[in-house]
Amino acid sequence: MSSLQAHEPNGKPHYWEDAVGHLIKKDRIMKRLIPLNREGSVESRGDPFMTLARSIVGQQISVKAAESVWQRVLKGCGRRFTPLTVQRLGLDGLRTCGLSLRKAEYVTDLAGHFKNKLVKPQNWGHMEDEDVIKDLIAIRGVGRWTAEMFLIFNLQRPNVLPLDDVGLLKAISLHYFSGEPVSRFEAREVAEAWSPWCTVATWYLWRSLDPIVVEY
Repeated sequence: MSSLQAHEPNGKPHYWEDAVGHLIKKDRIMKRLIPLNREGSVESRGDPFMTLARSIVGQQISVKAAESVWQRVLKGCGRRFTPLTVQRLGLDGLRTCGLSLRKAEYVTDLAGHFKNKLVKPQNWGHMEDEDVIKDLIAIRGVGRWTAEMFLIFNLQRPNVLPLDDVGLLKAISLHYFSGEPVSRFEAREVAEAWSPWCTVATWYLWRSLDPIVVEY
């Protein structure tokens, strides 16, 4: 299956049920986990700027903490989150909302990229996953993890395996290795059974740790 399949920003990805069928058939852990969150799926508001900014906010902190900070940022922007409102809020305003200085700088820089049209989000939907990642990591503060969150939550690409994600590695450790630490190599081996639906398997593993559904 091509990584460039159409996505539905405001609903369940069209490939979701096919992926679920594959995972239940191929992986005994997925067969147990999927029924626990059967109605859910990856969802996104479909706004590239917001997705990237929320991913930056969520770097290296818990889902709950990230949501709390994000709500304060939204309030600071007057509930209208755009590059312009972010620039008006400024570094001090973003820090008052709970962002570290570095993250505030990253979000401000991201706003400048979008406002000055230094990025072309309209092209990303037609590009291969790795090409999108290459484009994104050229932006200050956007590393591979953030770029992969963008692929999952904005473009809804079906086969993303974010091996830098602490939650994913924790869930693989818990469900596949009896809580023992796992290497990226071991995680990749486990994920061989999931392909070409690593995004879907990742989502169910996230849900096994935290019932709060993340929306970027």
